[in-house]
Amino acid sequence: MSIVDTPERRQLRELTRAFVTQEVLPHLDDWERAGEVPRALHATAAKLGLLGVGFPESVGGSGGDLLDSIIVTEEVIRSGGSSGLIAALFTHGIALPHMVAAAGVGIGGSLVGRLGGTSTPGDDDLIQRYVRPTLAGTMIGALAITEPDGGSDVAGIRTTARREGDHYVVNGSKTYITSGHRADFVTTAVCTGFPGSGSVSLLVIDKDSPGFTVGRRLEKLGWHCSDTAELSFVDVRVPVANRIGAEDTGFLAIMQNFAAERLSLATQAYATAQRCVELTVRWCRDRETFGRPLVSRQVVRHRLAEMHTRAEAARAYVHEVAVRVAAGEPVVTEVAMAKNVAVAACDQVVDQALQLHGGFGYMRDAEVERHYRDARILGIGGGATEIMNEIIVKGMGL
Repeated sequence: MSIVDTPERRQLRELTRAFVTQEVLPHLDDWERAGEVPRALHATAAKLGLLGVGFPESVGGSGGDLLDSIIVTEEVIRSGGSSGLIAALFTHGIALPHMVAAAGVGIGGSLVGRLGGTSTPGDDDLIQRYVRPTLAGTMIGALAITEPDGGSDVAGIRTTARREGDHYVVNGSKTYITSGHRADFVTTAVCTGFPGSGSVSLLVIDKDSPGFTVGRRLEKLGWHCSDTAELSFVDVRVPVANRIGAEDTGFLAIMQNFAAERLSLATQAYATAQRCVELTVRWCRDRETFGRPLVSRQVVRHRLAEMHTRAEAARAYVHEVAVRVAAGEPVVTEVAMAKNVAVAACDQVVDQALQLHGGFGYMRDAEVERHYRDARILGIGGGATEIMNEIIVKGMGL
């Protein structure tokens, strides 16, 4: 039996599938057009225990590990959801882990759970004020790292935090922030030295803080149900108690959490590919051209075979790497390879899926049209494909 296919995880799949079928599918098109998912969905997912999967019960989570989180992500998409829905509903997956780790609590064996040595007295307070309410579905958190002129250069953060007594005074801006409009707080990367020095720290900044402005809602190619914002900080006073861990430990915390984030994106990629294979097989069986089903044509069958092979191979490799990450192995290079492999498979499969759907595939009524749009961000978010290649060549000793 596969480690990702235990009786308990099959039950988790069934729970996730029921949640998507009952709570998501009847409304997803409306959320796509509204540009966000309702806050009530967070509360529903929390009540079922899905929101807290992968977080320890000691901080208000449901327990489980990285592999359980992957099961939920995979099943949401395989059941008809989308990667955009994952981004909107599970944003806490990138907003909370730094707080949990800084408090000395491991998260399912993942690398981010090994930052306990940086714990400060304020970290336990952050668990009570932010982590527990978010996992209960009553608060929404976001992660703000990317800056208008920074891209993937985390060490080059230019948003500053100047210490003044018991507060930091924050100035700067962030962009492309997932759930930035709905978030009640933002886990924010700031420079506590001089700009670009690599002295990165993490502060939890409340949305209602004076001087904190949420800018325009950014319109995107895909992920339409996931709101994205620009953030501005002008002399925002943030209590020192809202710092995560010790000063200047933010860069390490961000890097260590990238393993889980990148594997989540890899999972979204192969799951999207699998879903598109299923949709396309169904379409090719039902669709007739010149008096014959599409699937009766050899060129179509071979294309479906290639799509299926790419999706299943990507899934197998991502699962293999995820098992090693959950076991605590330092597999940074393999995580980068897993993300690139899954994204490449997804790109190829969604393109062929839309092609085989013909004109209908280009319509908003077609599910493959949404997956085609949503898939494009997967090779950019969490570190672009080119950044992954740089990590890989370093792992090769080049």
